[in-house]
Amino acid sequence: MAIPDGFIDEIKARIRPSELIGRTVALKRQGREFAGLSPFKKERTASFFVNDDKGFYHCFASQEHGDIFTWLQKTQGLSFMEAVEALAQEAGLDVPKSEQADPEREARRQRTLDWNEAAHDWFARQLAAPAGASARAYLEGRGLKAADFRRFELGFAPDSRRGLTQALMQKGASVRDLAEAGLVIEPDDGGEVYDRFRGRITFAIRDPRGRMVAFGARALSKDQRAKYLNSPETALFHKGSTLYRYPEARAAASDPKSGASGLIVAEGYMDVIAFARAGLAHAVAPLGTALTENQMALLWRAGGEPVICLDGDGAGQRAAALAAERALPLIAPGKTLRFVFLPDGADPDDLLREKGADALREAVAQPRPLIDVLWERELAAGPLDDPDRRAAFRKRLRELSARIADPDMRAEYRAEFEARLNTLFARAPRPAGRSDRRTGRFEPPPAAPGQDVVKSARMPGSQRAAPMARQLLAGAVEYPAIAAAEAETLAELPFGPLDSLRDAVLDACLDPGFDPDEGLGARLSARGFSGALARLSADRAAARAGLGGEDAGADDRLEAWRKLAASYMEQVAYVVRKAEERARVEDAFNSGDPDAFKSCLAALRRAKTR
Repeated sequence: MAIPDGFIDEIKARIRPSELIGRTVALKRQGREFAGLSPFKKERTASFFVNDDKGFYHCFASQEHGDIFTWLQKTQGLSFMEAVEALAQEAGLDVPKSEQADPEREARRQRTLDWNEAAHDWFARQLAAPAGASARAYLEGRGLKAADFRRFELGFAPDSRRGLTQALMQKGASVRDLAEAGLVIEPDDGGEVYDRFRGRITFAIRDPRGRMVAFGARALSKDQRAKYLNSPETALFHKGSTLYRYPEARAAASDPKSGASGLIVAEGYMDVIAFARAGLAHAVAPLGTALTENQMALLWRAGGEPVICLDGDGAGQRAAALAAERALPLIAPGKTLRFVFLPDGADPDDLLREKGADALREAVAQPRPLIDVLWERELAAGPLDDPDRRAAFRKRLRELSARIADPDMRAEYRAEFEARLNTLFARAPRPAGRSDRRTGRFEPPPAAPGQDVVKSARMPGSQRAAPMARQLLAGAVEYPAIAAAEAETLAELPFGPLDSLRDAVLDACLDPGFDPDEGLGARLSARGFSGALARLSADRAAARAGLGGEDAGADDRLEAWRKLAASYMEQVAYVVRKAEERARVEDAFNSGDPDAFKSCLAALRRAKTR
């Protein structure tokens, strides 16, 4: 909705930046400005200034700059419209409504919000009252204190059929009001309405604007059919578009001092509370359902890369795979998901109580990328011990990557899947491999002749072959046009532990959208080959020199690379031949047959004289 410029100016005229910002930053007047320590970076001397006359703030330490609207967006993670609404309310102004707005509909929505707030106040009082003794005991048993009850907006719904209903109707609520707010249940037979939540601890659920729109509730009695119960869908509450404690988490994540790289998504209410108590206040939870596309949009709106934290059991793995698959069509550069699986079936609340806050923070410090979850799910789907099953595995991975709408992400996932497939199925010849019946994974046979040339220094002549191999690969990385022109030769050369890097080079060069002039370093690093590139960097100077030096033309470099490749293959053949001769001699010697040993030596002498 468009907001008139005059309305924005009116808000600015009514709210002084120093007053708004001074609530969270200690400011001291310096002439016509106010100064304080930067809220965006740690510092010892003030470099943050607020000017009421000009209506802006500026931070010299971080170069952050803006007005009161930008301030709320930066520090509380609000959208512009949410900042407008919050500041308009503070300024005592009504945000202009569109002409199509229905006054009666808006009035009903406001009544729903008001009665939800009133319900929460009543639940909170019940938790503190004698009736809430059992609920308090349960919460205290899980490590919470009275201050936590207030901080996390907890309450208690007594096991009374009409306790809340009567309390709110005495305040003027109608049955329709309470039904539209989802606070009561209307019997099908037309009987008297009764409280939806009974004998349960309540959790306040707010929408992204901070409005009380619903409740979650946990049963205290094991006899309750449902352990957790949420408010029904209403005009203001949509379960698949809401996250528990999202406003608080978004504000915490937007604080530069938090160190948060994105929101944490836990499974339940108590898990979110556990994270907050451990100093990780940027945690949220879906409301008893798998993570939806709308909830993912909320996560990405808060910035960074959200981390999905799940139990390490089978249910957690399945939930992760479902979230990963749902996210695929939506991911884009800077907009993805990461995953953490907690050990030993523990949940965040268990980990906090048993091992402390440090253990919980450590558990989420090393999240895994989305592609790992998809790969491992497909890898565990069945054995890969014959061509049909391996082909089906490849097809499933390609179908997953094809679902990604963003072309850059789709290309990266396709390339990464292919690289992992090449590593998993690296073998020559393929039929010689065998399958591990326990894991279903294919175990490749011993390397083909020549593969150990760049691994081992014990084989005669390999000291010459290994540096040549690295120089050839370094040359292909340094000059992608060579790799593109000599792709078939490059694919046949043995590079041992650097085969996967060679395959990644070929994948990149054969991509129709690849421009050889843009280089390969960034692409290969993004695919996880930064370590291999670092190890290869020592050979780059020798590779450039061997290909004619810095001033060599493209055609001269290509011809020099071809000659080096031919020389390398001759050296590989020599090393393989020597290894085979040594093996024959050793076999003849170990046979214990002197005649066979003498015959083998005589054959070698004849071969050398020819």
